[in-house]
Amino acid sequence: MVKPNLNYATDDRFASTTQEFLAIENLTKTYKTGDGGQATVLDGINLTIRENEFVAVIGHSGCGKSTLLKIVAGLEKASSGSVRLQGKEIRKPGADRMMVFQQYSLLPWLTVRENIRLAVDEVLGHLPPAEKKQLVNEHLAMVNLTAAANKYPDELSGGMKQRVGIARAIAIRPIMLLMDEPFGALDALTRGKLQRQVLDIWENQRQAVMMVTHDVDEALYMADRIVLMTNGPAASIGEILDVPFDHPRNIQEIRELPAYYELRNHALNFLDRHFSQDD
Repeated sequence: MVKPNLNYATDDRFASTTQEFLAIENLTKTYKTGDGGQATVLDGINLTIRENEFVAVIGHSGCGKSTLLKIVAGLEKASSGSVRLQGKEIRKPGADRMMVFQQYSLLPWLTVRENIRLAVDEVLGHLPPAEKKQLVNEHLAMVNLTAAANKYPDELSGGMKQRVGIARAIAIRPIMLLMDEPFGALDALTRGKLQRQVLDIWENQRQAVMMVTHDVDEALYMADRIVLMTNGPAASIGEILDVPFDHPRNIQEIRELPAYYELRNHALNFLDRHFSQDD
């Protein structure tokens, strides 16, 4: 299950991969401050992500993790540098990238089925009605929500709402899934179940995933690589860790491996060092 040799990449050049699917080059993001100056949030970000690769981004609050994700989503613009998906510059949101937020972002006046169907109608409107219905039903089943299809968001638990958001995101067949702390608002038991469900979906329906998280264990369980961010302001990529566990993964099995704790301690020590440097 475990490949030999752990790779701790400490230079941005190590972020390069053999298949360049998403390419972030020399990305910088600055904001204007109230006194007329500028504050740099991200400084010199270089990262490539392979097709079908699951990458987790970890760092302390304020290091620009979510900002980086929003730039990839096209919701914000970089101040300089470039972000390319399959060779094309990202300049605006697109159906090729879908984002799952920590907040559930469901329309309260629509049922579970209707929330998912709305996205399918918007992006895949060319499909026949029967095919769109089948697509919605398939994704309801994929996240175990068939029985709740006609319920409204205020009738759902937090975990169920997040499953609707995930089903809505993947139902339109994006080539990249972006997740901003998607399990952060959930209790520990629900979080673990939903992590496993998302992994099951990804392992059977591969696509590129970029996930922001604060949880080292979550990243080790789910990701192929972990991007460790330095503190803000002017945050950059400090290290990139290769996670050497094959998919599909069993959380109990990998937690018994020495490599798991070596990686976990390495990531936590990195975060502790940078936390102590914070002003």
